[in-house]
Amino acid sequence: MKLRFTKMHGLGNDFVVIDATREPVELTPERVRAIADRHFGVGCDQLLVVEPPSRPAVDFRYRIFNADGGEVEQCGNGARCFVRFVYDKKLTDRADISVETRSGIISPRLREDGLVTVDMGVPVLSAAEVPFVSDSDAIVQPLEVGGDMLAITAVSMGNPHAVQVVANVDAAPVETQGPLIEHHPRFPARVNAGFVQVVDAHRIRLRVFERGSGETLACGTGACAAVVASILRELVVSPVRVETRGGELEIAWAGPGTPVLMTGPAVTVFEGEMNLV
Repeated sequence: MKLRFTKMHGLGNDFVVIDATREPVELTPERVRAIADRHFGVGCDQLLVVEPPSRPAVDFRYRIFNADGGEVEQCGNGARCFVRFVYDKKLTDRADISVETRSGIISPRLREDGLVTVDMGVPVLSAAEVPFVSDSDAIVQPLEVGGDMLAITAVSMGNPHAVQVVANVDAAPVETQGPLIEHHPRFPARVNAGFVQVVDAHRIRLRVFERGSGETLACGTGACAAVVASILRELVVSPVRVETRGGELEIAWAGPGTPVLMTGPAVTVFEGEMNLV
């Protein structure tokens, strides 16, 4: 099977984007892993699929597959690339669209300056809904990892995040703690592990070990979750600049019960065709 694709990235968090609006594309976990392989395939952190909507009053359906072949609920950097893709491919002539995901409806907007703002929805703070096994919904929760007791904040941005504050993000044990947190039994759906360094009241630095992909250069939902956690812990004030290894995002959040707004770039790298077995 020949598969046409577009390679894109949001701050170095890279994607293979497939247009399945005209005809469906059969994707097995094995095929996703083959596409995502950086030596034998195209290479990407996530595979994004653009499909027709399955409900009224929505423009598109957005499906996300991690590099390990698993389908996930949400991807913030991917959402920005999504709206850039459908606009550039003339699948829509509107800069504001409504997109269906596994975790709900998001509303990305392509701005005149080329940046994309995405309404990422209201963050979920209830432990049971993240999901996170806990007997309370406390903002700061203890989590034993590898013999160390961490202080984390559990947040869902449509996908689960465990956010901890560190003194120096460059020295944070992302590679060693990240996999342990991702597979921690108190996160039954696994989790993205965020490591946050507070720079000042309007700036943080962030590294994220993503569920199913490992550490990425940037994570949009991770940036949203990190800002939500930092605001709840009274460490920063909205809006917040989030510095990732791939670049900066701006996150705005007015507080519980309100949506998180994420603004950042979306870049097309190249287009191509791949043979899939």
